[in-house]
Amino acid sequence: MKVTVVGGGLAGCEAALQLAKRGLEVDLYEMRPQKMTGAHTGEQLAEFVCSNSLGSYDTGVASGLLKKEMQILGSYLIEIAFQNKVPAGAALAIDRNAFSSEVSQLIFKNPKINLIRKELTQIPEGPAIIASGPLTSELFANSIKEFAGEEHLHFFDAIAPIVEKDSIDFSKAFYASRYDKGEASYINCPMNKEEYENFYNILINAPRIELKDFEKKAKFFESCLPVEVLASRGVDTLRYGPLKPVGLVDKRTGTVNYAVVQLRQDNLSASLYNLVGFQTNLKWGAQKELIHSIPGLENANIIRYGVMHRNTFVNSPKLLNKFLQCKKRNDLFFAGQITGTEGYTESIATGMYAGINLANYLNGEKFLDLSDVTMLGALTTYISFEGHKHFQPVNSNWGILAEIDIDRKTRKNKKLKNEILANRSISYLNGLLLQ
Repeated sequence: MKVTVVGGGLAGCEAALQLAKRGLEVDLYEMRPQKMTGAHTGEQLAEFVCSNSLGSYDTGVASGLLKKEMQILGSYLIEIAFQNKVPAGAALAIDRNAFSSEVSQLIFKNPKINLIRKELTQIPEGPAIIASGPLTSELFANSIKEFAGEEHLHFFDAIAPIVEKDSIDFSKAFYASRYDKGEASYINCPMNKEEYENFYNILINAPRIELKDFEKKAKFFESCLPVEVLASRGVDTLRYGPLKPVGLVDKRTGTVNYAVVQLRQDNLSASLYNLVGFQTNLKWGAQKELIHSIPGLENANIIRYGVMHRNTFVNSPKLLNKFLQCKKRNDLFFAGQITGTEGYTESIATGMYAGINLANYLNGEKFLDLSDVTMLGALTTYISFEGHKHFQPVNSNWGILAEIDIDRKTRKNKKLKNEILANRSISYLNGLLLQ
């Protein structure tokens, strides 16, 4: 039996590999490079568009628990991510080119996967997974809209700039990770009060790219706000957000800084670094002025400027059940950010889950039914909950997990509580696989 997977991004590639593993033939459609998006830069599969970080791999952090669950359940892409890890403290950051290349080769060499470089404009007939992503083409998005019978929801996503390491002034910048946790893998550019106020004034007065009328109605996703939007909330917002200086001390001087801009390694050769938390929609000339106002980056060679783009997602509570199966059509599943799960890790996880469950459906087996004691089970339960009045994208977080019966003292100890929740999930999954 043949299955169609629409989209060669993180979710689509993971779904295709899971289907092939279970004996199914797969036609994997990817429109690039025939038709490009406003954010992708190449034609490789599973391209990381924004940051190169998948977040923490510590199971005491929500996204870290999700990664562990994916490893237990046999995700292909999360293992490739670990194999292409670059230094980033407790975060799983990758060499994005090496990662995409390895995933692409795995797809190319799989005899059960047929990669078709073509834009689909209609939802395919027969068994399928739609993983076309937040940058779904207009024609295919219209097909989904017609099928769903209602408007899509939209939010904005933004990409941070990347600079060349050799152009950074290390007489001012220094290596450190916050509180010296893990390797000293971030480059830190410190600011005093005067330097920060100059930076802030440039930022809030900088010209932005004009939004189109239909884009003005869309919403920002709270965890990926453009830096200028954050700054508009108050002069100290950035100092308590992406530019917070706590736990970052230049051991050469011992200075406690007023604000700190962090840069994270973006490739294995450590020649490129992205500005953490600097997603932006500023015009490129304004971005250059802003970046060059940061101590240590006065002469930075900017390899990629930040951009902002509209992301599309469906009204999952109306369209999908917790297995990511379409309520209107049993052989149609959705996966990735188009479902309203936000984040790289979440995209891979839902691709894995949709691939496993569609394969089980076609092979006459039971669905992989994950309890909401697991992060993945909680995510799919959340996005399929029909009680949402205003459904918005969500990423992994402790608040969506099933409650646990613990005493008040333990509940107030967030670290201990999260550890208990993580152990509960891991034990549950290990027990499930033994059945």
